[in-house]
Amino acid sequence: MQDIQLLLEQYGGWLVFANVLVEQAGLPVPAYPMLIAAGALGGAGGWAVPWLAATFACLLADSLWYLAGRRYGSRLLGVICKMSLSQDSCIRQTQRLYLRIGVRALLVCKFLPGAGALSTVMAGLTGTDYRRFLAYDLAGSLIWVGSALLLGGLFHGIVNDVLEILGTYGAMGLGVLAAVLALYILARFLRRKILLRSLRVIPRLSVDELVQRLEAGRSTMLIDVRSESLPEDQRIPGAIAVDLKAPLPQLSAEALDSDIVVYCACPNEVSAALLASRLRAAGYPKTWALRGGYEAWAERHRPAPPQGA
Repeated sequence: MQDIQLLLEQYGGWLVFANVLVEQAGLPVPAYPMLIAAGALGGAGGWAVPWLAATFACLLADSLWYLAGRRYGSRLLGVICKMSLSQDSCIRQTQRLYLRIGVRALLVCKFLPGAGALSTVMAGLTGTDYRRFLAYDLAGSLIWVGSALLLGGLFHGIVNDVLEILGTYGAMGLGVLAAVLALYILARFLRRKILLRSLRVIPRLSVDELVQRLEAGRSTMLIDVRSESLPEDQRIPGAIAVDLKAPLPQLSAEALDSDIVVYCACPNEVSAALLASRLRAAGYPKTWALRGGYEAWAERHRPAPPQGA
């Protein structure tokens, strides 16, 4: 443990800063254990440096995500979710949280896996004033970092025992921890692959095909499985908002003879395909998932830049 303690004493601020910055950048590299270790080894009198370093790392990464959200909008949400272990639910859950409680979501988002970067992007996307964003982000960062340091201080005996074991067994102990993490990631990866394979049978409809059907006057029902709190101008016109986890919606008798197109904002249209598969099983065979989701629709209908711009 002496080596680990010496390392944290000499480079603790830099190690904490780098670990938190990488995690808040969106990579699945947890920083909370490092903060707990810093809290256990530093004691209440030694918390100032890691607290300030971690908070500054949060503000730096979050400000960059905020500015990127203002510039690139909803296209950035899909990019972030591709780095998440829960790609298909992270956008939907974070949008629902942010649209329900607004910028106050920044007070708790760092405690939710995968929600930190998404919430800061949502703040930029929705046009939240930067000073207001910064105030709530600062408070949320101080709470998140402080909670880890406090846990380390309260359970310093247990944390020190764990560090003692790691110090005794060295590479073997770290290897065991790395193996456990690798198995967890592998299990999530295989689970996702199995889900994607099972949903390949659900047919996809392109945006161009959907537009052709609408222009031809075909009876088409549009179902949006993103957050129900989204404003109407951020939906395909005429779409019905449906909660993916709720019971199947009560559809009219005309729906049996209509085309039903379900769309979402997640990679591989997984959320849309999940609801489409339930509708097909319930007796609605003319159901498709929209390829590319809402972003593909928005991209097709985005105004062309002016000539010479």
